[in-house]
Amino acid sequence: VVVEYGGSVAVNCTATVMHYGMGWEASEGGVDKTKDSVVTWRVSDLREWDIKPYCYINYNITHDTPCQKELPVTIYNSVSISIVNHRGPMKEGERYKLQCDVLDVAPVQNLTLKWYKRQTLLSQTTFTDTSITPVNETAKIQIRPDRADDEAQYRCEAELDLGVQGPKPPPKKTSRSLNAIVH
Repeated sequence: VVVEYGGSVAVNCTATVMHYGMGWEASEGGVDKTKDSVVTWRVSDLREWDIKPYCYINYNITHDTPCQKELPVTIYNSVSISIVNHRGPMKEGERYKLQCDVLDVAPVQNLTLKWYKRQTLLSQTTFTDTSITPVNETAKIQIRPDRADDEAQYRCEAELDLGVQGPKPPPKKTSRSLNAIVH
């Protein structure tokens, strides 16, 4: 299951065999053993980054060792972006660095930062950190504007591609545009 940080989640565990009790073990939303054939794990405000819920079933009355199945949970956070490092007009031919800051993003290995000038993709950065807790990331580009770049808009876009189980389209945030004034 893929859920935004602070979002709600509900997942059914279904038994298709006769059993002597089933339930959910989880640090949030656990469900006590019941004889029902469908048990729902439900959390209305999920804020635990490394939660590992699992459904269990006791299918043998004389042996209380359950069969269990872990539910993989991916939690992602929204991103906020700002462009910093320069104010005022730029001089033609000089070098400038633009910086894109993404705050509290997880899982970072699913993040791609893309830099655009107008509608043209200038560069993109991916990350390999496997931390499931939120981190801050930065991507920088160097530009050397000329007079044709006067009033060009630069922006940064952050996208979390959470795979086939993730939301479609993937969560995406775009920075405000930096309007280049070139003298």
